Amino acid sequence: MASAIAATENIWFVCVGTDRSTGDALGPLVGSKLKALGYENVVGTVEHPCHAVNLEECIADIPADALVIGIDAALGQASSIGKILFENAPLMPGAGVNKALPPIGTYRIVGIVNVGGFMEYFVLQNTRLHVVFKMVDEIVDMIQRRFPLNASEKCSAPLSV
Repeated sequence: MASAIAATENIWFVCVGTDRSTGDALGPLVGSKLKALGYENVVGTVEHPCHAVNLEECIADIPADALVIGIDAALGQASSIGKILFENAPLMPGAGVNKALPPIGTYRIVGIVNVGGFMEYFVLQNTRLHVVFKMVDEIVDMIQRRFPLNASEKCSAPLSV
């Protein structure tokens, strides 16, 4: 009998961010929800965040042949706040705050939590929690539909943008 996690056994979710900043908590909140639902290959939760300081250590044990999806908050234009992007490109953590960190994964899910371009750290710390919570729920719902824990429910559509 196949494991209930068989549909996601080689898919890893790297949820980047910190719970010390409202806007940057998107990744760890997604990670915590995924873990609570039973997803095993999750790096970055509210309890154990994956952020700029420990990023390389966090991703060190991910198998080389794994499909990795990076999840993070992003800053953008006012008209884009609340939008979620699923892209066929590696996650570039820290790009919104001018940090040079290693790219993560093959795919990325980014949630535009606030406006970028000026005083990014201040903007992230003053992001509305409601916006972040709403986006977390949407991202987790999207992941559950595309990568369900029960292999028989797996979406047959190809993984694409």
